[in-house]
Amino acid sequence: MFDPKILPVTRKVLDIPARLLVRAGISADQVTVAGFFIGLLAVPLLAFQYYELALVAILLNRVSDGLDGAVARRTQLTDAGGYIDIVLDFIFYSAVVFGFLLAVPEQNAIAAGVLLVTFMGTGATFLAFASVAGKRGIENPDYPNKSLHYMGGLTEGFETIMAFVAFCLW
Repeated sequence: MFDPKILPVTRKVLDIPARLLVRAGISADQVTVAGFFIGLLAVPLLAFQYYELALVAILLNRVSDGLDGAVARRTQLTDAGGYIDIVLDFIFYSAVVFGFLLAVPEQNAIAAGVLLVTFMGTGATFLAFASVAGKRGIENPDYPNKSLHYMGGLTEGFETIMAFVAFCLW
């Protein structure tokens, strides 16, 4: 998985714009919500097969997803912020898949259905385990700054987004 390997690089890169956002009085939650709505623009763009523009919305969402954490680390990490971030991430991932389904339903419906089920399974297990980890005091030394217990999987954010990029390009 690439997320643990690229995290140190993305943190350094995103720290500069995070500093500017903090100076402007923009909170991590505002970045999260704005990035979510920007990402949702991908759905109609995909549905109408504007794949390159959809890709821009997807990538802007992912930059916002990293940037909200950078802003939070410079100001205040909150459990509520971590919760809204992960919930909106899973809604975003599913919405993008739905956009691909709308683009060419006869071709994409089964693949989209499988992806939606896997995202639901991933989201449910992630949030359920985070709840149990919090209740039982299970520590996560690999990700000490996360609001929720962050567990790895077969694929993580980077791999999912690379799949979306490939879908948009090809």
